[in-house]
Amino acid sequence: MSYPKDFLLNLYKTMVRIRNFEIMAEKLFLEGELPGFIHLYIGEEAIATGVIADLRKDDFITSTHRGHGHMIAKGANINRMMAELYGRTTGYCKGKGGSMHIADFSIGVLGANGVVGGGLPIAVGAGLGIKMKKTDQVVVAFFGDGASNTGAFHESLNFASIYKLPVIFVVENNKFASTATTKETTSIENISDRAVGYGIPGITIDGNDVITIYETAKEMIKRAREDGGPSLIEAKTYRIKGHFVGDPELYRDKKEVEEFWLNEPIRKFEKKLVEEKMLNETEKRKIWEDAQKEIEEAVTFAKESPVPNNEDALTDLFVNDSGYDY
Repeated sequence: MSYPKDFLLNLYKTMVRIRNFEIMAEKLFLEGELPGFIHLYIGEEAIATGVIADLRKDDFITSTHRGHGHMIAKGANINRMMAELYGRTTGYCKGKGGSMHIADFSIGVLGANGVVGGGLPIAVGAGLGIKMKKTDQVVVAFFGDGASNTGAFHESLNFASIYKLPVIFVVENNKFASTATTKETTSIENISDRAVGYGIPGITIDGNDVITIYETAKEMIKRAREDGGPSLIEAKTYRIKGHFVGDPELYRDKKEVEEFWLNEPIRKFEKKLVEEKMLNETEKRKIWEDAQKEIEEAVTFAKESPVPNNEDALTDLFVNDSGYDY
């Protein structure tokens, strides 16, 4: 890995921060601390980390119901994220959105989305705006393998291709769409092959290898910035946890999960760093301890934050942009 040590360790730190956030979210939900549903990104940390590492602050992303990792990799405030999970007013959506609807326009996060494939047309709209304003920003649309079978996917790729929009479509193929396997729901082995139908580049890569992801994304991001148009990256990984926290997972064998744990992205990258003397046991311990402390402080912040007032239940639902007073 011919990259500076600081760069490699930052990738590692980002993945560790995501992992610790998700471990805490799972724990809190199972203890009855968090309302709503929680969908964990454990085992997929390399994708968000590798792709977003080459994005600028003014670049955009759209996320999914499994979006904590995307938010953290893009630079979201951990305290505000945790407060949103707790349903507190200091959260990103003032406690009204929860885990699946966190957004932060100031860092280019156009929102997580509870609708499967819902972020794809939003990303295309952002891409069209960039094209019209003639800036060199790009948009990354994260989505799952299940979303690749929706109409929104095909319409978005078609529109983006026609107008050569600067959108990188990243499908996180974690082998499951809710409780169904990709083989049961998808007609082809590699989702990236669908790029051919829209005349854009498509590539399938190892979604557990953060360096491969970074290098692939960097190439496609550069292409998009230089008016080369959209592309489709399929990152093959594995959803280590169930569809949601509390999922009984009756649809898969526990041995299969244990096998994929051996190839999970943090362990895989950690091994390379140690082999190349970029990471030692002391550094590793500090990185994990720092991440855990940060998450614990976020929990304290969230717990000490107020809950929304009943009279604010209907505020922030609509925007009056007509120019008229109603």
